Amino acid sequence: MCYNSNFPVSSSPIHLMELPRKILIGDGVISQLGSIISDLDANISRVAIITGSVVKARTGAACMSSFHESCLENSWFISTDASMDSVYKLQSMIKEYSADIIVGLGGGRSVDAAKMTAFQLKKPFVSVPTSASHDGMSSPFASIRGNDKPHSVKVNTPVGVIADTLLLAKAPSRLLASGCGDLVAKITAVKDWELGRDENNEYFGSYAANLAYMSAKIILDESPKLHDNNSFGIRTIVEALISAGVASCIAGSSRPCSGAEHLFSHAVEYIVGDNCGLHGERVGLGTLMMAKLHGLDWEIIAETLENVGAPTKAKQIKLNEHHIVNSLLIAQSLRPDRYTILTKVKLDKRSALDLAKSVNVL
Repeated sequence: MCYNSNFPVSSSPIHLMELPRKILIGDGVISQLGSIISDLDANISRVAIITGSVVKARTGAACMSSFHESCLENSWFISTDASMDSVYKLQSMIKEYSADIIVGLGGGRSVDAAKMTAFQLKKPFVSVPTSASHDGMSSPFASIRGNDKPHSVKVNTPVGVIADTLLLAKAPSRLLASGCGDLVAKITAVKDWELGRDENNEYFGSYAANLAYMSAKIILDESPKLHDNNSFGIRTIVEALISAGVASCIAGSSRPCSGAEHLFSHAVEYIVGDNCGLHGERVGLGTLMMAKLHGLDWEIIAETLENVGAPTKAKQIKLNEHHIVNSLLIAQSLRPDRYTILTKVKLDKRSALDLAKSVNVL
């Protein structure tokens, strides 16, 4: 599938493209964290690292050794969640420390908390993910609790991304499967963007759309090989997640990567709370249903999710009929400005239930 822009559109909007300046992927590359930071800006002397206590215990020695070799002062700040309360506390402490740059080291929550803190303090940010669970590692968006609505907010693009494949391979395989769920979502996200273009006269970037779709297609094509945290799977998924994040940077919005399937995921989180599966797991379920509404081959998406060990049924992440149906009904209201298939297809309780059953989510 390929996306093009051979049709009349309104005048092209102005948007700023901020791309990561350095992306380093490979075994053991966390040992180069200090040198990468110094290469980004020779005037940097103080580094603030936002992470979790377990990740610090696993990676602290290697990171501090790299900082010492690059003559960088460093201070570590432990974050327990990605909430605005945590961000405000981190902001106060890091401001007092007078950091020149902020590093987000850990899973999605640590990276998001660091990303938002850096944005609030107007400091450059380096992303060092320890799990390949979603595309936030390279994107200019952060999912922070405590905002008015549960969806991602625009922040600054990481100036650097360091993806240590040895470190990523140690994460639970469930996180890798979640990353695949977030990647297949680009299929329906791009279709929603097309709808916004065709029916709402929105700007549509064919390059960003194709880049996002390519990130999804490699997961469709290679899914039988992407399991058990093998080196091929780790590398493939991480590169695809980074590419998807870069697609958002190019588009100037999350449009190529986030559509109705993401709104569904946010709605589940809003209704159920913390115990509702991982982001990519919820998004994968949403993708199945939105693919059916778009008239796409949802069965190949289900097969892909099954191949990588991601859930295809609500009960696998402890969701029931009430959760699924009500999430479908409120999803679009979380972001009414974003035109999606749920804007066009008006679901009621019966049609929402029928939809979920038709793709075997229920």
